[in-house]
Amino acid sequence: MWRETFCEVSERALASPKVGLMKLKTIPGEYRYAVAVREGSDLWLTLWVRRSRKPEFFVMVPRGDSGWDPHTSYHLDGTQHMKSFGTKLDVQQRQPLTGTFRGTEHLGAYLGYGPKGIGAICDPTDFSGVVKVAPGVLGPRHGSVVVDLVEPGCEPMPLFSNVVQQEVFRDAVPWVVIRVCSDGAPQPASC
Repeated sequence: MWRETFCEVSERALASPKVGLMKLKTIPGEYRYAVAVREGSDLWLTLWVRRSRKPEFFVMVPRGDSGWDPHTSYHLDGTQHMKSFGTKLDVQQRQPLTGTFRGTEHLGAYLGYGPKGIGAICDPTDFSGVVKVAPGVLGPRHGSVVVDLVEPGCEPMPLFSNVVQQEVFRDAVPWVVIRVCSDGAPQPASC
């Protein structure tokens, strides 16, 4: 069953239009942090974290199918949800973002990458920071990007032991920590 689902999603991804250069407007007081795979001189966007002026947080994943729009949001009142195809998949209540931020809050681990296939071009000037990942670390069946919010001086929860790269963005409190994890060599897929 899982193999069939994987093959269907792979075929749908191949049929989707390429995203191309993302058209992200600069908004004063907003921060954006990209994760991009470097392939030669190209940077392929895999996801980005947006810290709005309020501040609320959004983990965005580029997709060619505009109806898909998978993302995670963490709102001022502490409500966090993951959404895909306009449907809330997971809703949790976390600490509100209106007072002093304490400890850590996990925003998710994101897997299943085919950045060149999605074709979202990363322009580093659109972002406050870019985590540049070497080729072969993130793929359709291996590697993950983990996003956490942390109180200054705190470490994110050690849920992942295979961290190959970590960036801490200290532009505002809470800090945004992005970890890239590798889970070994990719396994060939066949459909």
